[in-house]
Amino acid sequence: MRKWLIIFVLASFTQSCEEVVEIDLNESEPRLVVDASINLREDGTGNAVVKLTTTAPFFDSEIPVVSNAQVFVRDEFGTTYPFTYTENGVYTAAVTPVFNIDYTLDIMYGGQRYTATEELQSVVPIDFVEQRNDGGFDGESIELKAFFNDPPNEENFYFFEGLSDKGDEYDTLDDEFFDGNLIFGFYVVDDLETGDRVTFNLYGVDKQFFNFMFVLLQQGSDDGGGPFETQPATVRGNLVNVTDPDRFPLGYFRVSEVSSLEYIVQ
Repeated sequence: MRKWLIIFVLASFTQSCEEVVEIDLNESEPRLVVDASINLREDGTGNAVVKLTTTAPFFDSEIPVVSNAQVFVRDEFGTTYPFTYTENGVYTAAVTPVFNIDYTLDIMYGGQRYTATEELQSVVPIDFVEQRNDGGFDGESIELKAFFNDPPNEENFYFFEGLSDKGDEYDTLDDEFFDGNLIFGFYVVDDLETGDRVTFNLYGVDKQFFNFMFVLLQQGSDDGGGPFETQPATVRGNLVNVTDPDRFPLGYFRVSEVSSLEYIVQ
């Protein structure tokens, strides 16, 4: 009897102390978020993809997409490539980049003009994948390493992706301590098993993008989102707002040669 009385008293006390606290957060005007890239594939074809969203209040669960922007790329010779809107804030165009030519991205949205200029960065091919079945913190997870040979006597920076239905991994790599040697991108996710298909992408990038993405990935959340999901702090990219410089956008525009390799887990 005494036991049940104590539980009742504690429950009553807990309920009487409940109070709804409303937090009034200051909300700034939404800013444009840009995830833009032009990629040159190993077969000599190219593609350009620009995803546009805006920032949202802290407690919003959905990220607003931008569907009414004007997007185009022009090269230094004046050739213009218009983008077509598809869905979910994604704009695409057929662009095959070449080396030693500047490409300028222009975005018109909300009466503002946003722009950035980059040139194509080269990359080496992914050579092979090494699999271990005793990796991870538990010693029982499947670990994959995608290896490539870094060119000697030159400074190189890379952006690495490992993509599968079980989860995506991203990393930035450089050759400061591995110049001219084998370097690998590392991929390990929960529940990876035999028969799973993993796509590895290795992009050539410049030092500015390397630094940008390195900081962005350090802030990366644990919710499984990509590197351009909402971040806890502002990370400046290479885009500028020509109309109003103080209202700079978030995100980056890069032009990369990419090496891809598909691997089926053994």
